This record gives sequence, structure tokens and C-alpha cells, in this order.
Amino acid sequence: MPLAERHLTLRRDPHSGEVLARGGDAVARSILERTGFVPVVRYHRLPKNLDPAEEERLATRAAARLQAVGYPVEADTAFATEHREPYYLPLGAQVAHLATRIREAEFTEDVAAALTELTADHDGILPALADVLAAADFYEHLGDPADAYSAKRLRYLSGERLAVIDSDLRTTRNELADRHTPHPHRRPCTGEVGLGETEASTVCPCPVPVTTPLPSAPAALPPVPVGRHR
Repeated sequence: MPLAERHLTLRRDPHSGEVLARGGDAVARSILERTGFVPVVRYHRLPKNLDPAEEERLATRAAARLQAVGYPVEADTAFATEHREPYYLPLGAQVAHLATRIREAEFTEDVAAALTELTADHDGILPALADVLAAADFYEHLGDPADAYSAKRLRYLSGERLAVIDSDLRTTRNELADRHTPHPHRRPCTGEVGLGETEASTVCPCPVPVTTPLPSAPAALPPVPVGRHR
């Protein structure tokens, strides 16, 4: 990764007075958001209406988290720190690992097991997400006119949109669980370890897909002359 994409600045803007973070890649942006920063188009800012002590605390914590995973941070003196706060694998990354399990699956049962993490009735990811969206009562009592609409919208997403995804995934999961079929391109390797290798691969590489050439378009027929009718 280019160094320019890893370098960040963490400063208080002299004109607006906002604490702004600029630079970094997707991981750095995620760390900033998890530390309380709000994403804007080309930078991140701390939330509005914080007192200076809280702004300094959050900005210093962001610097500590970023530096702990190797990001060079150029920060104002008030935010500079030698402290390094550990960065733990977030829940989203753990959920994304299910995609890796599916891509590397050798049998339909493997994919069914990964999808079960999404669809399990009691503690699956999708039922939990539905509970999060359904906890919309919080909005209805905030006092702004748009809050009731936000609550209604979240309930709709939980009861209608998410229900469709959940139903389709459950059907797919159950169908795969009954098939007991190996993936034709992901079979266990049986060959011995080569002289220049230190360990055997657990799965043989997929063969190069066969590309069937498309048939050429038929030659255009000459136009039919239009005769005169008498």
C-alpha cells in the first residue's frame, strides 16, 4: 500500500474550529468512525457541539488507535500521544469472514453451515439485525418532526425488506443442506508435497474455466427489391 494512502493528519481547523482527520485508507476510516468521527466527502470530523475536553479525548484516542496498527499520524500537539491502543477485529470483519468460508467451501454442507450463521432462528445475524431495526421506538420520542418517519422507515426495513432477504437465504441454505454435493472445482489435493514446497495445499486450485466461443453472426441478407405492382 502506498505510504501516501496510510498517512493521516489530525488537526483542529483554524477557520471552522472543527477537529478534522484527513487521509488514510478504508481501515483507517473505519477506525475513525469507531472512535466517534463522522465521515464527510473528503475527510472525517468530530460530532458537533462537543466540549473541548471531549474533542481532545476522542482525537487523542483516534491517534492512539491509528498508530497502534502502523498508520503515520501527524497530529496537533493537543492530540499527540505515545499511547498505543489495541485495535480488535470488529464484528463486521468477523461476519465478512463468512464470505471467505463460502469461497473456499468444498461441499454444499460447508456453504449451508456458513449461511446458518446468517439465518439461525435464535441467534443468527439476520434475526439480530431485524431486532436492531425494530428498536425504532428510540426515534419516536426525540421530538423532531422527522423522527416519527425515521422510526416508521426502520420498521418497514425490518418487516418487509429484510424479511425477503431472510426468506431467500433460508431457502438456499436448506436446499444446500440436502444436496451433499462436492464442488466440482474444489476437490482435496492428493498429490505429495513437491521438493520446493514446505506444505501441501488443502484444496486443489480451480481449473481454468473453459470459454465457449460465441457463434459468429450470420451474414446479412441482401435487401429484397421492391417491385412495382400493376
